Amino acid sequence: MALAREQQATLYDRDYALWIAETVGKLRDRDYDNIDWENLLDEIESMGKRDRRSLTSCLRVIVLHLLKGEAKPEMRAGSWRGSIIEHRERIEELLADSPSLKSCLAESIAACYAKAREIAAAETGLPIDVFPPLCPYSIEQIHDDEFFPGIEAR
Repeated sequence: MALAREQQATLYDRDYALWIAETVGKLRDRDYDNIDWENLLDEIESMGKRDRRSLTSCLRVIVLHLLKGEAKPEMRAGSWRGSIIEHRERIEELLADSPSLKSCLAESIAACYAKAREIAAAETGLPIDVFPPLCPYSIEQIHDDEFFPGIEAR
């Protein structure tokens, strides 16, 4: 049995897709004694972290575009608005799949704002002090499909 577990760990390192298929098969067959529990638990834990990182990444892109668009309206190309809409949609999908992530929104915005501010300064060529030290947009504004600072709502 110890050898089988050693082989499973090796399979995890050697062929991740095959490891998943075999692990799913063992779970379906209720073959709990032969499951690579350590790697399975690590994978499940990383799924939650991945969703939270994805949420933070999408928020950073939205905030970055809002900052740049407000500071330099001439940077508002068609892709500017499209990227904001796309990332808002990604957030909607994440929250639909994992509603508990809603409780992380404020923390995620706070976590990503400093980097978004830094990138906005770099991409606009403006001094970083042009951008507020704290995020000027509420969760509701960031999430609102009609919110584009400096552009009147339709």
